[in-house]
Amino acid sequence: MKQNIMNLAFFRNKTNILAAAALLSVTSISAQTFSDFNYRGNDKIYNDNPLKPDEFYSPILQGCYPDPSITKKGDDYYLVNSSFSMFPGVPIFTSKDLVNWKQVGHVLDRPSQLKVENSGVSHGIYAPDIKYNKHNDTFYMITTQFAGGIGNMVVKTKDPSKGWSEVQKLNFDGIDPSVFFDDDGKAYIVHNDAPPKGTEQYNGHRVIKIWDYDLEKDQVVAGSDKIIVNGGVDLSQKPIWIEGPHIYKKNGKYYLMCAEGGTGGNHSEVIFMADSPKGPFVPAKNNPILTQRYFPRDRKEKVDWAGHADLVEGPNGQWYGVFLAIRPNVNNRVNKGRETFILPVDWSGTYPVFQNGLVPMKPKLKMPQGVQNQTGQNGFFPNGNFTYNDKLTDKNLDFRWIAMRGPRENFITATKNGVKVNPFATNIKALAPVSALFHRLQHEDFETSVTLDYKPKSEKELAGITLYQSETFNYVFGITKKDKDFYIVLERTEKGQSKLIASEKISLSKPVKLQVVADKDEHNFNYSLDGRNYKNLGGPVSGDILSTDVAGGFTGSLIGLYSTSSNDIVPN
Repeated sequence: MKQNIMNLAFFRNKTNILAAAALLSVTSISAQTFSDFNYRGNDKIYNDNPLKPDEFYSPILQGCYPDPSITKKGDDYYLVNSSFSMFPGVPIFTSKDLVNWKQVGHVLDRPSQLKVENSGVSHGIYAPDIKYNKHNDTFYMITTQFAGGIGNMVVKTKDPSKGWSEVQKLNFDGIDPSVFFDDDGKAYIVHNDAPPKGTEQYNGHRVIKIWDYDLEKDQVVAGSDKIIVNGGVDLSQKPIWIEGPHIYKKNGKYYLMCAEGGTGGNHSEVIFMADSPKGPFVPAKNNPILTQRYFPRDRKEKVDWAGHADLVEGPNGQWYGVFLAIRPNVNNRVNKGRETFILPVDWSGTYPVFQNGLVPMKPKLKMPQGVQNQTGQNGFFPNGNFTYNDKLTDKNLDFRWIAMRGPRENFITATKNGVKVNPFATNIKALAPVSALFHRLQHEDFETSVTLDYKPKSEKELAGITLYQSETFNYVFGITKKDKDFYIVLERTEKGQSKLIASEKISLSKPVKLQVVADKDEHNFNYSLDGRNYKNLGGPVSGDILSTDVAGGFTGSLIGLYSTSSNDIVPN
């Protein structure tokens, strides 16, 4: 799957054509307000594995939170994730114990930092790396932005919760950069790149490069680049997609950890050691140190695709690693996307090894000594089968509400009755900012509902819920108008081709409650005109188009509160 990323490299040199102002204009069409959003997960894995007082769940971040990177300053840990074309970009979380996490915002929260206006959902921001430099008391976030002609880039801050600098473009090709600060104050950048021209031996042959990094100029030192890994652990075995590199220093030795095998079923994590940050790096004999690729496809409570990891020393000197993995449903669908997991790491020997990272993973871990599980309480992010309720009346919406390709503030208005999603003249299939507030899908069995106060004035107007995997794979469940009548409609879009599943004429004397109930791979779209009794529209429909294995790309699915003045769904 990762090879698709490299095909996007041409975006760096493409002029980024801004969406036409007319498409982004907020119109004063029909008043519509969303309120009382409810989301409840009911996954069997959590029902079958209740927590004991000394346990917590992994993944620590459920839903589309892939490519985790972690750092620490004092007792504070900070974690970031890929965000692709979601806006704002690069969600950032903080913790003091690696169990209880609070989101403190996003690293890229301004259009000047994030140029994704015309990007496909799986373009944009890939594989961010966050590191704290004790020598200048500064945090760095370095990543690849496949949009706006930016490429590899870095931003920095003294306080991760109080905003980050403007983008500094970096002068090298490739993807997945990370920064390493040595004890002597010197800095280096490592990243994935293509092998030198004419030396590529097979599809997926990549190398890891290192550069000296000038901290004063925030730029790599020209001519300092060196290949430190060619292909992977064993070039003769034709390893593919060596990427996601990180360097660590322990007991005077330098360790290079990378993902290998691509971000699918062969994904793994491998480790090398050297006496210098520039190598030569020697692979551990027991590689990989983390993978789930060796086990039966039909195993119970399956976790798969494990890799793209980062290490940190945790409380009491115990090392931990965060990494991405997936939990497919009974039909092997990947609707939730790649999630952030954690495992303790045994570094008592020469090389680190993920504890239980080479056996089928379990949903629960033992709590670090002295830690109390507060997930879902006191402002900490929930996990397990949690319920999330939001009346949508707060002027400052929760950080988990995001937009696509542009700021949510461009189309929302806070009111005492809920949030008004002012419609853009673009619909959900556009490669442009869309007027939809998104929440990540975080369970395979879930129920979500929202109250919608809305009366469209024409067939071009629609508001409702979207289940969104991408601009070419999604469901839309909403209210529109035909002639003088109001209709509720359900549309399925697959490979960009849309099909009306069902429509019904309805009366709109008061707000409508819209509901989606998912059971494994079946989704039911229901509505209520009296706030109590629900009616199904279109029968159960498959969640197949919400899965990465069908839709492609790198994101999990999103639940959107959606409005448009460019509706193209025609009721029967």
